[in-house]
Amino acid sequence: MPSLELDQNKSAYQIRSYQPGMIQINEQKLTASVIVMPNKLINDWPPQSINELIEASFEAIIAARPDILLIGTGAKHEILPISLYGHLLNLGIGVEVMDTSAACRTFNALSAEDRNVAAALIIR
Repeated sequence: MPSLELDQNKSAYQIRSYQPGMIQINEQKLTASVIVMPNKLINDWPPQSINELIEASFEAIIAARPDILLIGTGAKHEILPISLYGHLLNLGIGVEVMDTSAACRTFNALSAEDRNVAAALIIR
């Protein structure tokens, strides 16, 4: 019989809930796009849609040097422009693009495993 273990996620920031237009990180409810890492939160990340993403949008993430970057594209999955995808890969950052709901779940799972992960989440 499988056993259940208490969640030992030691991350300072955990995603508690998401719905289009709002994300809750710890006890804070946010309505603008964010970057979240296990030990860092950047509120009010400027891009509010995937069409607004540019190389400069990822400067704080690049400086943090995560092993993997999850990009949440909003309520539905969208394709990241190949130039941005290639730029991040050339810097040695693994990139996964998915809808924001999936990115939130994946972030929580990877951060619970003490993985060096960052999530750039478009909320709308």
